[in-house]
Amino acid sequence: MKDNDKSYAAVPRSRLSRMTKLGSLASRVAGGMVAEGVRQIAKGNKPKASDLLLTPANAKRVADQLAQLRGAAMKVGQLLSMDAGDLLPPELTELLSRLRSDAKPMPISQLNHVLEREWQDDWQNQFEQFTFYPIAAASIGQVHSAHTKDGRYLALKIQYPGVKESIESDVDNVATLLKVSGLIPKEVDYQGLLEEAKMQLRDEADYLLEAKLLRQYASLLADDNNFLLPEIYDDLTTEHILAMSFVEGEPIEKLTNAAPSVRNRVIELAFTLLFREMFEFRLVQTDPNFANFQYNHETQQLVLLDFGATRAYPEFIAEGYQQLMNGAVDDRREVMDDALACIGFFSQPIRDEQRQAVIDLCEYACEPLKFDGEYDFGQTDIAKRIRDAGTALSMEQGYWHTPPADAIFFHRKLGGLYLLAAKLKATVDVGRLFAPYRRQY
Repeated sequence: MKDNDKSYAAVPRSRLSRMTKLGSLASRVAGGMVAEGVRQIAKGNKPKASDLLLTPANAKRVADQLAQLRGAAMKVGQLLSMDAGDLLPPELTELLSRLRSDAKPMPISQLNHVLEREWQDDWQNQFEQFTFYPIAAASIGQVHSAHTKDGRYLALKIQYPGVKESIESDVDNVATLLKVSGLIPKEVDYQGLLEEAKMQLRDEADYLLEAKLLRQYASLLADDNNFLLPEIYDDLTTEHILAMSFVEGEPIEKLTNAAPSVRNRVIELAFTLLFREMFEFRLVQTDPNFANFQYNHETQQLVLLDFGATRAYPEFIAEGYQQLMNGAVDDRREVMDDALACIGFFSQPIRDEQRQAVIDLCEYACEPLKFDGEYDFGQTDIAKRIRDAGTALSMEQGYWHTPPADAIFFHRKLGGLYLLAAKLKATVDVGRLFAPYRRQY
């Protein structure tokens, strides 16, 4: 396939080129405002500036440009769509959500430059076959399959050029753009989230760190044959290339028509793993992207693929969430209140009715744990109730307080798991899976 094929898009490498892209975007957003204003006035309407900013066309401009930049710029869009989705306008939320999977691959010439830099000019001599078009493309890098001459079947995660160097400036530039453009409501205090995003991105862009985390994770799951993880190959792994064994599996999101027993098993394994991650390992893979999970029908194993967003949790956070969930199951709000304070909530001034509303929100989120028997994720509106309660708390009651970073990333993983369970219409006895972690407080 040629480099000028529309399926490819070069990744801007320099800070100047990336800033120019964002500056061009700001101009086009402003131009879109003017055009929409003229149309509305011609119809006899008197539109507000915010209405002009939040048109689907403007939101699409932002989403498309972030997808072109990839890297940190795209990741900010992903984080905002996941973590502030209940506060953003529906048009922007929907379009930003596309960024979770919409990255275009870099041209072959740019890919080859990266491979020569990491593996030397004669890199192809090691391979019997190398698939130049990626099998997956995301915000930080893209994945290629290959066969080495010594018989190994590989999945190669190759980082986009310039991603690591652009993290600080990309995050700051995108935040400024979204703030100045008015595409994020003033009430949303997202500065702490952006700083955390920078730290998370620096970790995700370090493939040697990811290799270490994958090994650590595999060691923790060595006693459990329900999960399948790739093996790291050190001889081909660098700071910008992660070389792993190719693991066979069907993408999770394609299991919607699978037998109920398969769909239920996948979600049961996912919840079992989440509880072990937080309460036993204190090491959580916090990225809920469906592409990070597959299912191997032959071995009936849940395949785990991406460990860049793996996060270690301190003991007090893990114990706080165990206490919070137990308090919810036992209908003891005072226990939940103490747990939330332990985790780091309520560190800012808060009225009692606001505090109670936060506990209400946690009770909604713990509903599957409290349910007696198999919880039907395909029939519940739990996600909508959580979103509506969060919006009411922040907008109507005037309480918008960014939770501790550890909480944000754990909630993101739990929320993603609920979305996956709903997508697969799974019925799972979550309470039974949580039973080993029941305590009296």
